[in-house]
Amino acid sequence: MFESFLGAAAGTGFTFACTALGAAAVFLLRGKKGGIAQTLFLGFAAGVMIAASVWSLLIPAIEKAEEAGQIGWIPAAGGFVLGALFLFGIHALLPHLNIGKDRPEGLPSRWGRSTLLFTAVTLHNIPEGMSVGLLFAMAAQPGADPALLGMATALALGIGIQNIPEGAAVSLPLAQEGMSRPKAFAMGALSGLAEPLFGCLVVLCVGFITPYMPWMLAFSAGAMMFVVVEELIPEAHLGRHAGWGTAGVMMGFLTMMILDVALG
Repeated sequence: MFESFLGAAAGTGFTFACTALGAAAVFLLRGKKGGIAQTLFLGFAAGVMIAASVWSLLIPAIEKAEEAGQIGWIPAAGGFVLGALFLFGIHALLPHLNIGKDRPEGLPSRWGRSTLLFTAVTLHNIPEGMSVGLLFAMAAQPGADPALLGMATALALGIGIQNIPEGAAVSLPLAQEGMSRPKAFAMGALSGLAEPLFGCLVVLCVGFITPYMPWMLAFSAGAMMFVVVEELIPEAHLGRHAGWGTAGVMMGFLTMMILDVALG
């Protein structure tokens, strides 16, 4: 258990640090909405999450189920649907404001714009933290396939890379709207705190969920794909820089695929 917890804490701690690194851009840049860089980074994040959902989560879910004598596609499909429904429910209930949008989503609230922006990015980070935590927990189990550690490392690297522009995408608009730069940085950095929180929570529950690990892996994949389809890809194709969004998706998918195959 301690090894699993330590691995998940290290992996999600790295991704959190990448978010904080990106948020630090608020001290260097003035921040503009809707530019080529933001569109490219949104697409890149989508590509990373699509590839991670397939190589790091769904394929291992199928393999784990088959090793246990189950029909591989059943837990993969079932967990995928449950993960998407879980995030759909949170998305419908929790007030939030997606980057680049003027109208909040979720239940009506009196929250300020900065809080709504913070909540939106935090929602994205829940499935990412769960995914990294699950893979590190699996890699630390006795008799685990050594390739799992490489897969967990690849996933943490991929998520970490895309978290850098994500942190900037929170802090820069907040500073542009009048928030002090130190506070905007803090908000951007803290938006990534959901990853170590949910990653470590998964490890604490690993003793109970081990028999359902294929379902949990697919659950994380479904939640990640919901974020991609509902928010990242549409946001990457708004405005006149849509072509850069497509290029970002392709680059992100390629980067995550190479990381996963090379390290896993």
